[in-house]
Parts: sequence; structure tokens; C-alpha cells
Amino acid sequence: MAVANNELEKVIIQSVLEELAKKGMLSLKSKDHVMSAAMMDTPLLPDSSDEEMVTFPPLDEMQISNPFNADAVKAMKKSTPARIGIGRAGARPKTMSWLRFLADHAVAQDAVFLDVSEEFLKRMNLMSVQSAVANKDEFLTRPDLGRRLSEEAARTVSEKCEKNVQVQILIVDGLSSSAIEANIPDLLPALMQGLKSAGIKVGAPFFVKYGRVWVQDHVAALVNSDVIISLIGERPGLGTAESLSAYMIYRPNENTVEADRTVISNIHKGGIPPAEAGAHLKDVIKQILAAKASGVKLNQQK
Repeated sequence: MAVANNELEKVIIQSVLEELAKKGMLSLKSKDHVMSAAMMDTPLLPDSSDEEMVTFPPLDEMQISNPFNADAVKAMKKSTPARIGIGRAGARPKTMSWLRFLADHAVAQDAVFLDVSEEFLKRMNLMSVQSAVANKDEFLTRPDLGRRLSEEAARTVSEKCEKNVQVQILIVDGLSSSAIEANIPDLLPALMQGLKSAGIKVGAPFFVKYGRVWVQDHVAALVNSDVIISLIGERPGLGTAESLSAYMIYRPNENTVEADRTVISNIHKGGIPPAEAGAHLKDVIKQILAAKASGVKLNQQK
């Protein structure tokens, strides 16, 4: 049991530090220092020259002892990242399966609790505004505040954003900062290029911190756009913490309901590749503009 606990701590600490380093919040050198300090009393993570880091077996690797139909289990495991065919030790999961579960859970929590980095926003040249939410805790407990901009943000959008465009693009952190940083660098240029090549007038994209889906309605009222699209981080799961959704709506108003929104979800490297999603979203937006409708109303016209 002591060995399992050591392995567990090793995976969780390694996962968290790598996520911080990836987001630019921790340099590799600092990561080494933090790791050394964390392990001072119990050296679980020795230098890689002395011992290899913990690695997980591939998801599709057979972990059931003496399966009745091994080929069927292998085929299922190759078709999904779901935790099937992981075996057990008595009534409990095997150690490696349990460690993978906890490591994936830690990554999912990081995606929710970490913010999109300032360096990323600068690199993508995205203006940043904030919803009416004051902090992360309030964001998680008061979804209603995430559905509208703060007074300062509303003034900024009114003053700096182009009005009366056909399409306004929002980048919204939602419930996964990881989804934004993983997908936007490929998705946004593909979408922008596609819309401009189609002769569609697009406002400059900008970022909304602590935003929910309905914040797009508030922005649409301020900029008077025909279509507004929110590229927003999905609630992370244990399969991936990098999944993004695109919510599109035609001229929302006080009577707008969820059925009025068109949604493309599961955008990430293991689902719809971000560059491919950008090209597809351009086609969907063209349909929305032509039909002057989105969501169920759009589908009824097809």
C-alpha cells in the first residue's frame, strides 16, 4: 500500500506541475525546484537519470486477466477512451487504473481552476474583458453572473468593438482554460480566414473571462451583430480536459431560449480537429446568415 501511495503522489504532483509549465505559469527550471522541495522529505521523484518517471500503459492495452473474448474487448477499447476492460484486483481497481483515474481527475480540476494565461492572450492578440463575476469561486457558484458582462467590460466593448458586423467571435474560458489554449491557435485562424474568404464581415475576436454561454446575448446587443459565435471551454471529463464547443445564434433578444442556439461540440485533437472545426463552422455560419435563423428554427428550414 505504501508503494501505491507513493506512486499516486508522484503522478498527481507530476501532472499538476506539467500543466502549470504548459500554461507558462511555471518554468521548467522552477518546476524542478518545486519538485525537489515537495519531495525533500520523501524523494518520490528522483532525477530521470536515476529512475524513469511513471508512465501509463496505452488506453487500448488489455488489462483483463484471461478474458472470455479478448478480441472483442480490444476492439471496444480501440473505439473509445472510456474506461472499459481495465480489470480489477478483487473488488478494487488495479493500481495503474486507479492512478490513471486520479491523474485524469487532477488534470480536469486544473482545467476548471486555472485561468487562461495572459501570455496566451497577448500571443493571440485578443482583447480581454470580464463577465460580472468577481472571482473563480463566484464563477462556479453564480452561473447567472457569468451570463452578462461587467459594467466596465460593457463600456469597453461598446467603445472598442466594431458595430453592425455580420459575425462577432467570442473566446470564452467557460469551464476549461485548457480547451482554449489547446484549440484556439488552430481553430480561430481557420475560422477567420474562411469567413473573410466568403466575403463575410467579421468583428475583431476578443476574450471573455469567467464567461458562460449566454454572455453572447449581452455582447450581441452591444455590437448589433447578425450572428455571434462563442468558442467556449466545455466541462472537462476524465477522457479529456481540452474539449471546446461553438455556440452560434442569430440576433438573440429577450425571448431567446436554448433551442435557438446551434452548437458544435467535442472540438479537440481526439474529436473534431480544431482546424477542421474552423472550416466547418464557416459553412454553418453561412447557412445561419442565409436562413436568418439558428438552432431549431434553422433545422426546420432544411
